[in-house]
Amino acid sequence: MKHLLFILMSSLFAYTSLSAGNFTVDKLKTRDGDELAITFIKHASLMIEYGGHVIQVDPISEYADYATFPKADIILITHEHGDHLDKKAIAASEKAGTLIIANENSREIIGKGTVMKNGDKLKPTDYLTIEAVPAYNTTPGREKFHPRHRDNGYILTLGGTRIYIAGDTEDIPELKNLKDIDIAFLPVNQPYTMTVPQAANAARMFSPKILYPYHYGDTKISELKEALQGSGVEVRIREMQ
Repeated sequence: MKHLLFILMSSLFAYTSLSAGNFTVDKLKTRDGDELAITFIKHASLMIEYGGHVIQVDPISEYADYATFPKADIILITHEHGDHLDKKAIAASEKAGTLIIANENSREIIGKGTVMKNGDKLKPTDYLTIEAVPAYNTTPGREKFHPRHRDNGYILTLGGTRIYIAGDTEDIPELKNLKDIDIAFLPVNQPYTMTVPQAANAARMFSPKILYPYHYGDTKISELKEALQGSGVEVRIREMQ
């Protein structure tokens, strides 16, 4: 039985890393056996493709020409800072029927979309469930960057696989409440998000199977991989400065 479980889990997270233009794409198998593709654009900008559907996360036109990407079914905005919210990139990604999901301040800036607040859960389509979770600073003097209750992280469930996109946060106590996270994206760039030790602590709080550090700027991100050796968390480093 243990051998069978190992085979199943290995199959679940088998992946192929490809290059699409200037961007790396990881293709993984979901728990349901379907293909999931993650395109690593830059910083906090991601594109997730599943079952012919496209999800853009915090698209920024400085990082890519979004007119060259497939049009988005869902656009997720974590918060209103300029490295996460760009109306030009949103406009280039939209099509008729695109659903924009954002925190309240971002919704006001964009002028449309659906607001999710910390603790909200939404099933906008039959293939996707979205949970909005807290994202904020705790280090004294830095709370002003991302105050509590304002911004969102998101948990996406696609094909049974749970993906945590943290947004801008530190190793907040609410991370202990995250359950069954398969893939996580954690930001690592103090003073705005986490130090390497904080990110390692955050990962240990909920033990994702795969961790992609992102939003890491000039951080020596290889140190995070070293800090999590032996933890059971597989750290995969992509170009997400």
